[in-house]
Amino acid sequence: MGASCLLTAWAAHEAELRGFLCHRSGLPEEADDLLQEVFIRALRQDAQFCVIENPKAWLFQVARNILIDRFRHAHEHAPLSDDIPEVLPDAAPTVDALSQCLPRVLTELSADDRLAITFCDIEGHSQQALAKHLGISLPGAKSRIQRARQRLREQLVCACQVRFDDNGDVCCFVPRPPLTEAADK
Repeated sequence: MGASCLLTAWAAHEAELRGFLCHRSGLPEEADDLLQEVFIRALRQDAQFCVIENPKAWLFQVARNILIDRFRHAHEHAPLSDDIPEVLPDAAPTVDALSQCLPRVLTELSADDRLAITFCDIEGHSQQALAKHLGISLPGAKSRIQRARQRLREQLVCACQVRFDDNGDVCCFVPRPPLTEAADK
């Protein structure tokens, strides 16, 4: 049953598919190979091919996907030159080390900002969950977290003396350990 649906659709669209593939690949021989791959994928659908609402669109989508796959595999890879520095896996970027300042700087933010940052960015809850937790609208929660992140950034820059390089990346900072109870008294 599936074969008759496929053969009918194939007879109606094969020439147009070949033209499409020939135009895109640039080589008639390659177009024939790609066309054969489209036919094989259609055959694999078996009886499911008969329930496809628009067989022409399906066949052309498969042809596009095959072309994309072929072009991806056809790209030549350029060898890397020997003067590219090796990146050491244990050399963490400076911005990652900036997390040392985070516990103390969080305590210096307002309770609302601290809640938004902790809830979404540290605990991993969604902004929708924050909105529900606070009983506010989603746009309100998005604004709140955006403002809290901006104030956290400003506080990190100020309190930890963060400096940036020419690319805007964190280059250095002064670590600030968390406050201890003895230091609070």
